[in-house]
Amino acid sequence: MTRKILLIAAGAAVALAAGFAMTAPARAQTGVVASAMAAGTVGEQADGYLGIAGTVGADVRAEVESINIKRRAAYTQLASQRGVTVQDVAAATGCQTLSSRVKTGQAYRIGAGAWQTKGAGAIALPSYCATAG
Repeated sequence: MTRKILLIAAGAAVALAAGFAMTAPARAQTGVVASAMAAGTVGEQADGYLGIAGTVGADVRAEVESINIKRRAAYTQLASQRGVTVQDVAAATGCQTLSSRVKTGQAYRIGAGAWQTKGAGAIALPSYCATAG
């Protein structure tokens, strides 16, 4: 699976960016998720989706679900184009997100493990995130 993840990683970044192209009102709504991420109550997961890491209001929960629906649509489109599974695209995106987009102090989760807070160092990624050496 590592080789497959490496082959679709670049396309996953495009899917992630495309999945978040939003109108101004939607972008403003996403501010609640950004605030929740800064507070550590919403975080990124290795599966390529956002998760609820603490207590959040219904507005935040709804926006997380909306973002995840958009992500899944982008992953599905890319998976179809690449001839891989949606889970492979999501995992590749999760690897990229955990390694480059999660900021110090933000929550993240690997697999079904406990939520963690990113420190100053790099996140210990799952083995399927191995990079070509």
